[in-house]
Amino acid sequence: MANPLPGVADSFGDPKSDAVLTRAIVDTIREPLIVLNSDLRVVVASKSFYETFGVSPEETLQKKIYDLGNGQWNIPALRLLLEQIIPQKKSFQDYEVEHEFPSLGRRIMWLNGQEVRFKNGESKKILLSISDVTEKNRLAEENRKLIQHKDILLAEMRHRIANSLQLIASILLLKADAVKSEESRLHLTDAHQRIMSIATVQRQLEPTGVGNEIDVNEYLQALCTSLEASMIDKKPIRLTVDAVAQIITSNDAILLGLVTTELVINSLKHAFPNGSAGTIEVKYETDQDAWRLGVTDNGVGMLSMKNAEGLGTGLVDAMANQLKAIVEKETSPDGTTIWLTHHLATPLQKTGLSSPDLKI
Repeated sequence: MANPLPGVADSFGDPKSDAVLTRAIVDTIREPLIVLNSDLRVVVASKSFYETFGVSPEETLQKKIYDLGNGQWNIPALRLLLEQIIPQKKSFQDYEVEHEFPSLGRRIMWLNGQEVRFKNGESKKILLSISDVTEKNRLAEENRKLIQHKDILLAEMRHRIANSLQLIASILLLKADAVKSEESRLHLTDAHQRIMSIATVQRQLEPTGVGNEIDVNEYLQALCTSLEASMIDKKPIRLTVDAVAQIITSNDAILLGLVTTELVINSLKHAFPNGSAGTIEVKYETDQDAWRLGVTDNGVGMLSMKNAEGLGTGLVDAMANQLKAIVEKETSPDGTTIWLTHHLATPLQKTGLSSPDLKI
C-alpha cells in the first residue's frame, strides 16, 4: 500500500499510523504550519498553509522552503531566522516579516519557530507557524486614525464649548452690573462663576482626548492660574497649589477640576468677607493606597456660614461619588479645609460635606 503522506514516513521514521496522526494534529491548527527537516525541506504542511498560500502538496512536500512557489519564500529575514537564530536560540516568537508575494500581494506575517530534537537519534525538525496579520494591522491602523480624528474633533468641540461658555458668562456679568436688585445681582454673579468654572476646566483639557492621561500637578497648576485670572482678579487673595505628580485619566481630571473650582468658589464667597485678604491653597497628596485632594483657606471658617445656601454641597458630593471618594471637613475660626479622599482598598463611604451646618 502506498504511503498516504509522501515524505512523512521517511522523515518521522515509522509507520503509517504515526503519519496519519501527525497529519490530523497539524490540520487542526488554524494558522499555516510547516515542518522542516535539518535540510530545511518541507516534510509536513498543514491544510491552512495550502489554502492560505494557494499551493498543493505536490508543489510543497520535500521541497526546500526557499524554492516554494518559484522562490517566493526566499526571504532574507526568513533565512536569518532559520539559518542563524534557530541554531543559536532553538526558537523565535512573533518575528514580523513583510514580503511581496506574486499571488497575494504584500503581506505582513508573524513567524514562530521551534526546533525539535528526538532522543532516538532521529534528525532534528523545525516547526514553523505563520500568522498573516496584514488585515489585522490594516484594521488597527484604521482604528488609530479614527481615534486620532475623533480626538481632533473632541478638542475642537471643547474649544468651542469653552468659548461659548465664556461668552455666556460675560453676558451674565454684564447683566449683574446692570440690575438694581442685590439678590438678582448675587444670583447672576453666582451663575457667572459656575459657568466660568466649567469653561476653565474645558480649557485645561483641550489638548487631551477621552481617556488620555494627564499629570495632576501640571493640570492643577494650569487650572488654578486660570481661576486666579478669571475669578480673583484684583482681590487681595492668593491662590496656590501644592500637588504631587501623578498620572490620571482626563475623565478623572474633569471631576477633580470641577471639585477644585467649586471649593475655590466657596472660599472666595464665604471665607473673606468685606474684601479681606487671605490665601487659598489647593493640595493633592498620595500614598501607596490612596490619594486626596484638599482646598484650604485661612478665612473666617465655616462656623460663620451656617445660613449660606446654594448648590455647592450637592455638586461636590455628586462628583466625589463618581470619583469613589469621601468628603471630610476641617474647620475652625482660623480657616477651613475640605478633603476628598479616595482609598483604593476600601469601599466607598457616604460623603460627609452635606451637613446641617454647611450649605454652600
